[in-house]
Parts: sequence; structure tokens; C-alpha cells
Amino acid sequence: MDQVQQQFTEALAAHHIQVNEQQLQQFEDYYQELITWNEKMNLTGITERDQVYNKHFYDSVTLAFYTDLNSVQSLADIGSGAGFPGIPLKILFPHIKLRIIDSLNKRIKFLQSVVDRLGLTDVELIHGRAEEVARKDGYRDAHDLVTARAVAKLAVLNEFCLPFVKTGGTFAAMKGSDPAEEIKEAYRSLGLLRGKVQQVHHFQLPVEESDRHIILIQKEAATPVKYPRKPGTPLKEPLL
Repeated sequence: MDQVQQQFTEALAAHHIQVNEQQLQQFEDYYQELITWNEKMNLTGITERDQVYNKHFYDSVTLAFYTDLNSVQSLADIGSGAGFPGIPLKILFPHIKLRIIDSLNKRIKFLQSVVDRLGLTDVELIHGRAEEVARKDGYRDAHDLVTARAVAKLAVLNEFCLPFVKTGGTFAAMKGSDPAEEIKEAYRSLGLLRGKVQQVHHFQLPVEESDRHIILIQKEAATPVKYPRKPGTPLKEPLL
């Protein structure tokens, strides 16, 4: 174990998350895949190894500090991009059934190569628009936990993500800077989509101390039939 891996495992151990040797190897293989594919397509602007471990891997896993992932059976990661936070969470909580939805097929191909190299099972990679996938049986109102990391403003994210959450389940919006304004703005969309903000957690990443926030939203009832609206509408005409 080198210094980067040691810092990573110690930072997680401080939050009672243990990383075994196999998982550590999976993170390293994930890093290698990310760097290799990043040369031919734009997956991330962050490529230094210590930064990837901190700003992508550790940052993804912070969700486990504030939700009990041991009791989560199904997780949907919407607009996952290069696989964050879904893949790091799946590595550490292999019992979770993971679905990743992304609108760009090239990214889905990259994620398939990661899943194959890491030997992950029970992962479904879906190429499609969240607004369309959320209308399908088995996807709508179907997941214990749904996540989105740095995808869009909360008023828009609610319409992308809450339809996937089962009643009583949680939508976790992972944000950088203080989301207080976004939460105010999202008041109407939360009401229409049957979501209620439970908690907002603020913390800083190790070493460089940049701000992070996780908004935990509980789904109180099934998604009304008119949502989500057709693809492109939530972004063009947010429920403000």
C-alpha cells in the first residue's frame, strides 16, 4: 500500500468504513481505466492519482457517512458520468444492486469496461434520458436510494431523480458549495414530486478542505403520473 492508498483508507477508517485488499485493488484498477479512457474521451479534468482518490473516490463514498448503506438494497445513480458516486459505493458495499443511467453511450461503454475489469456483479448500465427511463416499469418508484452528483440545480434534479425513488426511500443530492438558495428555489418541485428535505450535511474533503454538501430528501408518496415531463423540459422549464 502506497501513501495515496494509505491516506484514502485512513480517511475512510475515521468514519468506520474499512477497505480490504481486494477493494483497494478495485479502486486502483478503476483509476487505471479512468486514465486510459480519459485520453480518448473527456471523462474528468482531474487526473492526478492523489486527486482522483480524494475528489472522486473519497468524495463519492462520503454518502455512506450520512446514510446506512448496509440497509440499502437498490441504488440508482442518475447522470453518473464517469461512475461517481455509484461505482465507488458498489466497490465498498458489494451487496447493493446498482443501476447507472447516463445519456451518453460512450460513457456507458467506459463504465461497462470498468465493471468487467473490477468483476462487479449486479450492476445495470442504462443508456438513456432519466425522463424516459423513469417512466418504465421496474424503474419508477423502485429504489431505496437515488443519487446525483454535480448534475444540475436541485429544482431540476428533483424531477430527474425523485421518480426513481420508492415511497419512503431517499434521494441524495451531492453538491459542492452551499445549496441553501437551491433548496429554497426547489420548494415547489419538492411539493409536486412528493419529496421532503430531511437533512443537509456539510463537510470538507481531506487535505484541500473544499466544501461539500449532501442534501437528503425523503420520498413521501408515489410520483404523480405527469412527472417527469418529456426529455429536455425539466432543464428548459424547471418547476420553480
